[in-house]
This record gives sequence, structure tokens and C-alpha cells, in this order.
Amino acid sequence: MTENEQNVNEQQAPEAAADDLAGEEETTAERTAAEGSAAEEPAAAPEELPPKDRRKAARSTHTGGALPPRSAEERARERAEQRREKARRRRVYRQRAREQRASREPRPQAPAAEPKAGGARKVREGVVVSDKADKTITVRIDVARQHRMYKKVVRTSSTLHAHDEDNAAHVGDTVRVVESRPISRSKRWRLVEVLERAR
Repeated sequence: MTENEQNVNEQQAPEAAADDLAGEEETTAERTAAEGSAAEEPAAAPEELPPKDRRKAARSTHTGGALPPRSAEERARERAEQRREKARRRRVYRQRAREQRASREPRPQAPAAEPKAGGARKVREGVVVSDKADKTITVRIDVARQHRMYKKVVRTSSTLHAHDEDNAAHVGDTVRVVESRPISRSKRWRLVEVLERAR
């Protein structure tokens, strides 16, 4: 590189730097103008925003200062006024709802259920499996019923303790027992009759 070329480059460098700075200033000005116009036009109409975002936007645009300090009595008075206003709105809303319900045709009343007169007591028939305890027998109740889905006969059994006042039933007897008041911790049944004696 010759001295002349270096001098030309040195002269061009400040001019190029000045051009770059001017270009940057123009782009910055354009950018700020675009941002200003974007700030003037909201991103979405307030009606399109959900309520939570709408409230948030309203809070962010609030420019007023803080409220003056208030005494406890003033705060209590404000609270009471707010409660009165809410109560008034509730009354109006409920009154309107009552009027709407009254304007509709009434629903047909379901017939009242007849009260049970004591109710029928359960009766079970089973086989005595133990009579060792005094005035008490243990009865096995065998149940055979068809399965609801598979239609197979399923056999189950349960045992219960019944009160036998005269110790009339013995092991192997078929007996009929009826539901009764609680007689002891485990006895809720009473012997009615011995249907068949064990052989």
C-alpha cells in the first residue's frame, strides 16, 4: 500500500463513521416512532381480553397517587358502606330470581312416601351349627343365587347368633329365626321355631 492510498483511506474513514452514526440515529428514531404508535394502539380490544387481564391492564394504566392515610373509623365506615351496597345488589338479584321462578309453571309434586308402621322384621331359615352357649345358638344361613352377569349359581353362607330361651334347638336342627332388638353384644336374632330335627 502506498502513502497516497493510506491518506485516502484515512480521509474516508471519518466520513464513513459519520455516515454510520447518521444511519443509526435514523433507525433509532424510526424504532421509537414505531413503538410510540404501537403503544397508542392496544394489542387487543378490552372486550376481547379475559376479565383478569382487563383488570390487570386497568391497574397498570392507573397514574393517580396513593390514597391519603385514613383512620380506623374511616376504614370501618368504608367497609360498612361496601357491605351495604353488596347486600342491596344481592337483594335485587334474589328478588329477580324469585320472580323468574314464580313465573315458571310449578313442578308436579311427587306423592309423599307412606310412613312405615314399625316395618316388617327379617326372617331367616338355617341350620344350627353350635348350641354350646346357654340360651344361644349359632345358625348358618346358606344362600344360593344366580350371578347377575355370568348366570352361574353362587353359593355363600353366613352365621348369626340367635336367642333360644328354652335351649330347644340342637346341632343339625333346621330352624327359623326372626330379627329382634339387641339381646347381647352379638345377638340380634330370636328363635321362632324348630322346623326339622336332626336325625
